[in-house]
Amino acid sequence: MRHVTILGAGLTGPLLALYLARRGYRVDVYEGRPDFRVHGFAGGRSINLALSDRGIRGLAEARADEQVLADAIPMKGRMIHGLDGETTLQPYSRSGRHINSISRGGLNITLVNAAEEHEDVHFHFDHHCTNVDLDRNVVAFRQGGEAGEEVEREFDLLFGADGANSALRQAMEREVDGFTAETEWLSHGYKELEIPPGPDGAFMMEKNALHIWPHHDFMMIALPNPDATFTCTLFAPMEGENGFDSIESDDDIRTYFATHFPDALPLMPTLLEDWKANPTSRLGTLYCNQWVVSDRAALIGDAAHAIVPFYGQGMNACFEDCRVLNDILQENGDDAWDETLREYFRRRKPDGDAIARLAVMNFLEMRSKVVDEKFLRKKKIDAALADLFPDRWAPLYEMVTFSHLRYSEALEQSRRQDARLEEIGYDEVEQAIEAGPDEVERVVFGG
Repeated sequence: MRHVTILGAGLTGPLLALYLARRGYRVDVYEGRPDFRVHGFAGGRSINLALSDRGIRGLAEARADEQVLADAIPMKGRMIHGLDGETTLQPYSRSGRHINSISRGGLNITLVNAAEEHEDVHFHFDHHCTNVDLDRNVVAFRQGGEAGEEVEREFDLLFGADGANSALRQAMEREVDGFTAETEWLSHGYKELEIPPGPDGAFMMEKNALHIWPHHDFMMIALPNPDATFTCTLFAPMEGENGFDSIESDDDIRTYFATHFPDALPLMPTLLEDWKANPTSRLGTLYCNQWVVSDRAALIGDAAHAIVPFYGQGMNACFEDCRVLNDILQENGDDAWDETLREYFRRRKPDGDAIARLAVMNFLEMRSKVVDEKFLRKKKIDAALADLFPDRWAPLYEMVTFSHLRYSEALEQSRRQDARLEEIGYDEVEQAIEAGPDEVERVVFGG
């Protein structure tokens, strides 16, 4: 069995290590940060994560799902907050299915501990990757901080699970002919804030919902945590009206929130401190035209396809990468890595591109369309058609979040459905729904 080296002990790296260890591989995982189980996580840089069916399946097939879900909080829908303080719940599913709010830090620790239970998995923290030499099959690390010792390690099979700034991807840009990588940046950024528990440790808003304050060009969301806090994230333009560059003084911060998020402001006693302590970060989508180098190196997770967070699928897509790679190994056996990595790229590249597009599209939906009458009307039509013909029609959100249909196939089916509705017209479709299944069959499906 080949020796596997993994760069990155975020979320993807430990899960990949777990899959490979269960197949009998010896795995070394290198991470630039000190061991966060001892030193903790740096705050203010991670959006809470939404774990849904794809991610759960990825965890389950590595036997890591039960412990993760024990710390999850079910979210049944989007709770839309109006300027008048009124709230409206928009359920995620017709059948009551939910997504799960997960702490990034807690999940990371759980996965590292699970992988480390295997005697053939070894984590090397405080090893910052400084270079990957694909010609010599050597990785260089700086061990122990800025003044640390430089060390080199040979690799047999290398995975870059080291995120959007992947050292392996940078090496592929330098050394692999024809390789291209492009990041499409949004004009928006984000800042993480917090709503603390109430005086008795109670949740200050509905616990089982993802809260959204939509304002067309900007928005705030809040996800619940087990300690009764809410992790809030403000998404706004980096510049211009309502942008981050227009918020400078304490009075600017208070006025901004009193104007746009009046019901949230009284729940945020540490707003000023959080605003100053937590960075404002940019949002971008990464596209790479290649992910693999023969049978010896591959990008996986965010290193291959980092996306913006608006579909809640970034982590789920990374976990699905690990599961699909394991499925291909199961099909090909452990002696055909060249074929396995080519097939991994062939299957996952279209889906990585599709969920990237869907995530950008969903930003518009969350910040604006959730209060748009045409959008809400279409949601009702989608739901009604899916109830009548569940094998022939499905809302896009449910295909992406509550099924294992490939992202690329879900996107294509949604486009066909939307085109059909526009071709017929909403009025005629609604009349057919009211008349019953036979009329829907005739009007919508041409029966």
